[in-house]
Amino acid sequence: MARGGEPLMPCHPARARELLAKGRAVVARHAPFTIRLKDRTRVGSAVDGVQLRIDPGSHGTGIALTDTKAESTPAGKPVTVRRGLVSIELLHRGPRIRRALRQRAGYRHRRRSANCRYRAPRSLNRTRRQGWLPPSVQHRVDTTVAIARRLSRYAPITEIHVEAVAFDTHALSVGHGLTGAEYRNGTLAGTEVRAHLLATHGRACAYCGATGVPLNIDHIRPRSHAGSSRVSNLTLACVPCNQAKGSRPVEEFLAHRPDRLATIRAQLKAPLRDAAVMNATRQLLVAALATLGRPVRTWSGAHTQWNRTVTGLPKTHTLDALSIGELDHEARPVTVRVAVQVQLITATGRGSYARTTPNRYGFPRLLRTRRKRHYGFATGDLVRASIPRGKWAGTWTGRLAVRASGKHSLSTPSGLCGVSHKYLDLLQRGDGYTYGYRREVVE
Repeated sequence: MARGGEPLMPCHPARARELLAKGRAVVARHAPFTIRLKDRTRVGSAVDGVQLRIDPGSHGTGIALTDTKAESTPAGKPVTVRRGLVSIELLHRGPRIRRALRQRAGYRHRRRSANCRYRAPRSLNRTRRQGWLPPSVQHRVDTTVAIARRLSRYAPITEIHVEAVAFDTHALSVGHGLTGAEYRNGTLAGTEVRAHLLATHGRACAYCGATGVPLNIDHIRPRSHAGSSRVSNLTLACVPCNQAKGSRPVEEFLAHRPDRLATIRAQLKAPLRDAAVMNATRQLLVAALATLGRPVRTWSGAHTQWNRTVTGLPKTHTLDALSIGELDHEARPVTVRVAVQVQLITATGRGSYARTTPNRYGFPRLLRTRRKRHYGFATGDLVRASIPRGKWAGTWTGRLAVRASGKHSLSTPSGLCGVSHKYLDLLQRGDGYTYGYRREVVE
């Protein structure tokens, strides 16, 4: 960053250390690491601009800051070089949000049924605003745009490239490509769920093989374990087996019957939840990124795969992000320089707003303190601990979990340690994310 806070071109870590050692720069932010120059303005700097490339995913998103230049080889031949300046892997917390919402719904359902109090039924035709998404899905859009907005403050981003992929869930559920009338004829064409299951399983219980008894429709992967209601996840079970299985995983219920377990598991198909999430968020993500004031271009997954294959890169989220966009392989050779270090950003949230801690039935068992900050620190702060003696003697840097007693808990690479607030120095306030690093996977 320039002296006035304007974004400048990213530099090599060695150059950043040199500027800090000479006193020409100060640390503006630790994660992602950003320095601010004390003796240079944007007017007196050469700023060519960088490109932001995003490879969205259901569980994680790859982000890369790149620039593209025309250079010459030692033999004098022209070559196009795309440099990966910064690589980020953003890990979402959608599954945690979904589990929390399901748990809250279970608490409320149990309380209503236990109180036995009449409650007027709510209308089922309630409308939602245009573009509404479930919280666990909307989170993926919000966190990706938040990181892109933060990077636009620290780097001179001139354009944004996004991989916008649409998945054919019908073809994925079948397992092969479909054409013509195959799209109109699904699994239940000309029949219904119960009739299809009775014909498929020979009117017998899938767990014990009993015939001539009443049969229930059972979820192989229970709904409480994120199981869907697709036909491939349904089977027939007699009443005793259905009650005995309950919400247990089928692997646990049929651990003593490996032959039956293998037959049932062969029926299961890959879940389509991730593909559905990508289909629901791709257009909203592009529209949200357009609000950053930079031109946004979308690319297909096949184009990204072609670029990655030609350049000989393995498949990761960050390398896919590096390969997004136009690379003219035919006009001149292309060289891609990969950032060796990848920053891991994990969305953790800013804590719970609950005023009580519930028991397993959803009833409050203790009150939570209203104060979130103790002795100047809050949970999620990035701190440096200088412990003078004891088992954890030394200097540690990590994320903090505060305690009202002042004996806070510090997360370190070697585990959790208790440290007094007297030995802590604040590096960065908690912002709902944790940060780490890993080496890039390059063959």
